Amino acid sequence: MESTGSLGRFATLQPRHASRDEISLVHGADYVDVVELYSRSERPLDGDTVTSKDSFGAATMAAGAGLAAADAVHAGEVKRALLLVRPPGHHSLPRRAMGFCLFNNVAITARYLQSLGYQRPAILDWDVHHGNGTQDVFYNDPSVLFISLHQFPFYPGTGAAAEQGSGEGKGFTLNLPMSAGSVEPDYRQAFEGPIREKLESFSPDILLISAGFDAHEKDPLASVELQTRSFEWMSNWALDFANQSCDGKIISFLEGGYHLDALAESVEVHATTLLG
Repeated sequence: MESTGSLGRFATLQPRHASRDEISLVHGADYVDVVELYSRSERPLDGDTVTSKDSFGAATMAAGAGLAAADAVHAGEVKRALLLVRPPGHHSLPRRAMGFCLFNNVAITARYLQSLGYQRPAILDWDVHHGNGTQDVFYNDPSVLFISLHQFPFYPGTGAAAEQGSGEGKGFTLNLPMSAGSVEPDYRQAFEGPIREKLESFSPDILLISAGFDAHEKDPLASVELQTRSFEWMSNWALDFANQSCDGKIISFLEGGYHLDALAESVEVHATTLLG
């Protein structure tokens, strides 16, 4: 099919379904069974997370898209990938669905990358909601750095600055709570200060992004006041860092975004920036 505009500049990766064993890199096998069973019967997994008969297939494909991207990056076919997937993933805990999320796509991909030989994946989550599921997966793990900046206090209630990891993982979780009404200069200060310092100290070999766009000023579910150009700046910042630290390797996952026009604009500037 002939493409127009910026879409014609993108290569297309063929996604696949993640296997049960691959999903179980993060989630309990019994939880995977529950998601499949509830999807068959179209039962909600929690008050926010409903299912249909196709939910399990969509969720395994969303997780598998990250694995396909990891394979492509590892093989040198591409350096960067953006996964426009649903359902999102960063609220999903190892044994619990939450906040529209069934399987934790970014966490599964990080674990899969480690099986391919990557030593230090870093996850940068700029969704307006805290990525509590991702944090939970890696909270005791010094081999994966998790950074989240998010509106606080806000759903899901986690993500205070004092949450920094535990045990061997102490210091490998960085939460940057942002007040309601925060604007681009507040985010620039976070990126150029603690985020840069933590990433440079960790020296990742690949950067994963939980790219939610619900911190946009038009988004109805939150109260952060970023603009489309703010996400362009953040994307450029991430690309510059990846080029300096990890050979330009980025895999970005679509998370939240609930104003369709703002979401479309923000995804476009993020995607075109990642093209380099």
